[in-house]
Amino acid sequence: MDNFYIIANSQKDIDFAKTDEICRYIESKGKVCKSQKIPFAPDMPFNFADTKLVPADTECVIVLGGDGTLIQAARDLSSLPVIVMGINIGNLGYLMEVGMEEAKDAIDRIIAGDYYVEKRMLLHGTVIRDDKELCSKVALNDIVLSRFGALNIIDFEVYVNGEYLINYRADGLILSTPTGSTAYNLSAGGPIVRPVTNCILMTPVCPHTLSKGSVVFGGEDVLEIRMCKSYTGAEERVVSFDGSGCIQLKTGDRIVVEKSTTYARFVRLKRHNFLQILRNKL
Repeated sequence: MDNFYIIANSQKDIDFAKTDEICRYIESKGKVCKSQKIPFAPDMPFNFADTKLVPADTECVIVLGGDGTLIQAARDLSSLPVIVMGINIGNLGYLMEVGMEEAKDAIDRIIAGDYYVEKRMLLHGTVIRDDKELCSKVALNDIVLSRFGALNIIDFEVYVNGEYLINYRADGLILSTPTGSTAYNLSAGGPIVRPVTNCILMTPVCPHTLSKGSVVFGGEDVLEIRMCKSYTGAEERVVSFDGSGCIQLKTGDRIVVEKSTTYARFVRLKRHNFLQILRNKL
């Protein structure tokens, strides 16, 4: 491994001192290291990684931050042939396994080829209005339909592979990857799934029904959410991708969700013991 690129959450590495420290260490090993130093702004056209700045010969991208930073950066980088390693300078989560105090040892192992790559599936969501594509994005954790404004419930229909499944009146709907099963999906009462499982989880948020259970679909299934006219006539609903990039929805809009053709590729230095992490969290 010879070519590295560093992306930092500027809200956590405020003066990019940690970025510079890691970059200097990599260069001291005779390797190439570049970095992205862009202060965070809510109107950035990307989540955390500006892929236009990533050199074409980059092999490994190091992300400094917490799980949220890693998730957003991995989304941006999923279209590039790179592997991603997170170094935790935020709160301990499920994805980060290397802290700042372990960073140099971890980099030595990557340079030596002593690592493996764990692929995580992404969801691809397309918002369609009047039979035209309004937007298209990927998500590592989840795609969420939710309400905003007045506390009115949302009316929508769910289709699977073109076949009608169910109509919901609810506060929202979570479509989650296995990685995202321990995020909002878990808080809403959804099941926990091993991260490497090939499936899509559907969990309604406070549905107005006696049946409140989640449904687990195969990774090859295609789900479509169709917006129905609300009881009050209000158009107060949005769809978000990993908690960002909200799109306001109207009656008749459709959200098509399926497994993405791209993956997040995370560097692992030890076998990711999901059951041990889950046991500790529980």
